[in-house]
Amino acid sequence: MTRHVPSPALARVERGQLCTGCGLCAAIAPAAITMSMVDPGYLRPQQSAALTAAQDAEIAVACPGLVIDESDQPPAPFVDPLWGPVHYVGTGHANDAALRHQASSGGVISALLMHALSTGLVDYVVQTGADPDLPTGNQTRVSTSDGDILAAAGSRYTASAPLAGLEDWLARPGRFAFVGKPCDVSALRARARHDPRINARVPVVLAFFCAGIPSTAGTRRILDRLGVDPDDVTAFRYRGDGWPGFAKATLKDGSIRQMSYADSWGDILSKEVQFRCKICPDATGNVADVACADAWEGNERGYPSFEEQAGRSLVIARTTAGAALLATAEVAGRIFIQPLETAAIAAMQPAQARRKKQILSRLAALMVTGRPWPRYRGLRLWAAAARDNPVAQARSFAGLVRRLVQGRA
Repeated sequence: MTRHVPSPALARVERGQLCTGCGLCAAIAPAAITMSMVDPGYLRPQQSAALTAAQDAEIAVACPGLVIDESDQPPAPFVDPLWGPVHYVGTGHANDAALRHQASSGGVISALLMHALSTGLVDYVVQTGADPDLPTGNQTRVSTSDGDILAAAGSRYTASAPLAGLEDWLARPGRFAFVGKPCDVSALRARARHDPRINARVPVVLAFFCAGIPSTAGTRRILDRLGVDPDDVTAFRYRGDGWPGFAKATLKDGSIRQMSYADSWGDILSKEVQFRCKICPDATGNVADVACADAWEGNERGYPSFEEQAGRSLVIARTTAGAALLATAEVAGRIFIQPLETAAIAAMQPAQARRKKQILSRLAALMVTGRPWPRYRGLRLWAAAARDNPVAQARSFAGLVRRLVQGRA
């Protein structure tokens, strides 16, 4: 970002390390902002020209690094402090065996997208898949067939900016489904408050639970541990081809090097997550129509077990439209789902439960150290914090203060 034409909104984001990398600012001001990779490997806005006052104001009210506002969400039968609005919660999987195997966690998101296409609910899908020119990277793509969706199935644990091309998607004829990280979805919903085209053109918005965006340096560490030269990689999967699946590099000679999910995510990528993700109040897709996640099964110590098995999705319908999509996809035979008690989610997603409980303590750490912090509204953060142990809250607060003061956040 050039110093002589700084955007006040983007300057605050940069000062607080609050960027999620979603790309919405680039869509709002395409002549002035582009998304570029910066060290250690995150997508960040680069400003090359002055923004109008209107553009800066539009960024300020929709950027997920500055505001997450869920206070105007449509009413739901139940709103859980940890898990958000619930019209339906269950577990399940895609009925297509190949899709269930290739997807990261049961394939329900991909199956719902296929159903939306086949019924004419949408004309195409905007989603993230592997970059053909950089197999370890991501590319936002348009899918118009089951084959396209199957090819994009599977988690991609590296930077993506799907909203940077929002104006391109809105310029195309037809309606589309959008799939993104919770912060992407929150930004899209916020933008829709000021741009009526979005609600008219995007009838389906899906999200997945997110544990944070690792840097590309994390991916390089995986390749280093596998003994692989990045230039020799022709394809790379972060997960999938089983549940949870392996981080898998396919080389030019056709050979494959792979690493378990416990090693790739647990030992490497989870340590490379960008700062904004560590203060995320909605990593569970509260404003999507449907949000999905791994329905992990706990081991004898109560921690998720990562032993390979048939994929199983946690599925939450958050809107009436989402509940209707699940119901019609089940009737059509695209998915199998069965109800689940909301209280059971914490055993499947303990890290997400802990994160939500401790957001207030982390915001307090930002405040006392004089750092910018996002405005969070309608997220029931006090109710979530009340479910945590005060000692754990104190440790969360003190730990982040220490890291901020030491410059290690």
